[in-house]
Amino acid sequence: MLDFIQAWLGTWLSPSLVDLLPELATAFGQTALMLGIGLSAAVLIGGPLGVLLFLISPGQSLSAWPGAGLVRRLLNGLVNTVRSFPFIILLVALVPVTRVVAGTSIGPLAAAVPLSFAAIPYFARLTEQCLRDVPRGVIEAAHAMGASEWQIVWRVLVLEARAGLVGALTVLAISFLSYSAVAGVVGGGGIGDLAIRYGYYRFQTDVMVLTVAVLVALVQIIQFGGHALARRLDKR
Repeated sequence: MLDFIQAWLGTWLSPSLVDLLPELATAFGQTALMLGIGLSAAVLIGGPLGVLLFLISPGQSLSAWPGAGLVRRLLNGLVNTVRSFPFIILLVALVPVTRVVAGTSIGPLAAAVPLSFAAIPYFARLTEQCLRDVPRGVIEAAHAMGASEWQIVWRVLVLEARAGLVGALTVLAISFLSYSAVAGVVGGGGIGDLAIRYGYYRFQTDVMVLTVAVLVALVQIIQFGGHALARRLDKR
């Protein structure tokens, strides 16, 4: 199958680019792996963290709990601190942690560690903002009917904000696609690594153009798919 694709593309691309297609396919898989791990960590950890930040914010149901104010300040400080780091600096600063978690500091699995660290607070803040758009009257009505906090989170907050959450995840995916390309600077693999090694170090402009075109196509696909799903889920 790959031979057929190479032969077909040979009529459109230069021989050097055709020979690079297997390596481009590998780089694409590495980018998908980094993005998949980072987004999974964002949803599984950053999502609940964003819900907690919303629930303990002033005026919400858990804000009166003992210690809620202290927890809120600590979590807000942690989220803001991690988000303030430029990704390339975070990538280098977390090298010791990456070695412990992934067993190495290079490659797509290693790059997925700082990506996850950056994605979790990013999506937590986006989740908190999406939940703030849920009409307060809906939450108060659920409380009046005797719904538990767990039921309010899943059957009211998440359900009402699902279109916004999909849109937030789409924004996150596009942002971290560019972050995964930055990981190529320090040997993280992926499309960015391919662009650095061939397009920059070897001055192969055609490779640089090809990798940029692939990234642009990926952004368009993610944006179109996320926007379509968000519109489908939006019942307003």
